[in-house]
Amino acid sequence: MEEFHLGMDDIDSPRGGCTTHFASLLAEDLTNLGVTWLDYPNLIRLNPNIPYRTRGNGAVVLRFRAPPDVGNTVLENVEQAIEKYVEHDYPNTNPGVVLVRGRPPSEMSKLSTLAEWRVLAIDVVRRFLSRHHIAHISRGNGRGIVGATAAVGNRLLDDCTFEFIAYRSLEDTAHERGVDAESVYEMNRRMKGKTFSNIDPQTGSVLIQPHGPDPVIYGIRGDSPSDLVEAASLVRCHQTIERWTIFRTNQGTGEHLRHLVRISDLRPYMAAVVRGRVERRGIMTEGGHLIFTISDDAGTIDCAVYEPTGEFREVAASLIPGDIVEVHAGVRPASRTHGMTLNVEGLNVVALVENVILSNPLCPQCGKRMKSAGREKGFKCTKCGYRDASLEKVREVVPRHIHPRLYLPPPRAQRHLTRPYERLGVRNVLENTVPTLAWLSSHGKT
Repeated sequence: MEEFHLGMDDIDSPRGGCTTHFASLLAEDLTNLGVTWLDYPNLIRLNPNIPYRTRGNGAVVLRFRAPPDVGNTVLENVEQAIEKYVEHDYPNTNPGVVLVRGRPPSEMSKLSTLAEWRVLAIDVVRRFLSRHHIAHISRGNGRGIVGATAAVGNRLLDDCTFEFIAYRSLEDTAHERGVDAESVYEMNRRMKGKTFSNIDPQTGSVLIQPHGPDPVIYGIRGDSPSDLVEAASLVRCHQTIERWTIFRTNQGTGEHLRHLVRISDLRPYMAAVVRGRVERRGIMTEGGHLIFTISDDAGTIDCAVYEPTGEFREVAASLIPGDIVEVHAGVRPASRTHGMTLNVEGLNVVALVENVILSNPLCPQCGKRMKSAGREKGFKCTKCGYRDASLEKVREVVPRHIHPRLYLPPPRAQRHLTRPYERLGVRNVLENTVPTLAWLSSHGKT
């Protein structure tokens, strides 16, 4: 038996299909060929700021052992399956598949780390694959091999979560999914602490159900496969579930935000944490977005908190000059209307300054607010004429309504990779990744 790592990416389009669905079909075929699974299918989310990504920028890797004769035909079979699956008339689908025989090279993990928070050039990946004689499939402009390579290189060693994804048939994707909201509310209540990001608490909207024309009916996330199977048993939907698969993933780990970057070192589309001093209070734009400014010893940059983040904007609006913050963000490139900007995904308030308001004193005789009598001449009352050269402005400390801690947007506005409040301080490190329960089902058969 030989070890194989099969990575794939960009086998979908905005008009339909899904890389995880394709991987589920492929995993069933491989299971029928008698492979031995080394891990659950891995769903690896990459840098969410890449402009040419589709939806969640996720790639998948299947890790298994198989006889050499099976391994020799895997790539050919995958290529045939892709030809049947993808939409050939959509110009921006660029499937990529990578097959590593044996243990992946250590350099692969470095490329994977880069792909989580930087822009990884296609040519860099091509040279790597050529240097290590790694078999691969590349279609279109070749962009899919970036995600496929990065997926193989990420072994999810530091932290991981799981996602149970239920699928409908491709013939049903034009119809409503019909996930019953009340059943999701009940599941969320009963599985509290075992699943996350099911419901948006502010709006009550169901978050496990996507809205595009893809085959996913719903996806439930948590730290334990057995908990997800239980959670899925509580969810009702109108459409028939054709199959389901459990993925091990880096969702909810904050893996893309592990690099503290100075303002002068920021580059477009980077995912970074930027520590700085608030220089300018937030200004609300016409579209309801809030823009504030921070600086460090290397420069100054605007930070944007967008309207869909709701009450999270109020946290940003409460910042005043002098506050120290760590901004979790994606870097938006400069354009003709704005400079390079941080699109804020989270705010770690490190330190707050006093919010002091200085005001003119009240007249001790009539109680009216006094006016300045001139430079170093104190104050005068325009109502009763009282003057006092010794009076000074009144210093009032206004209570702050935010505190030093991490603030996140509501779940409806969070990235797939965002570490939610439920997982703060949680590390799910597994000694053995071999699946220990049923993780793949088709037409009700495991």
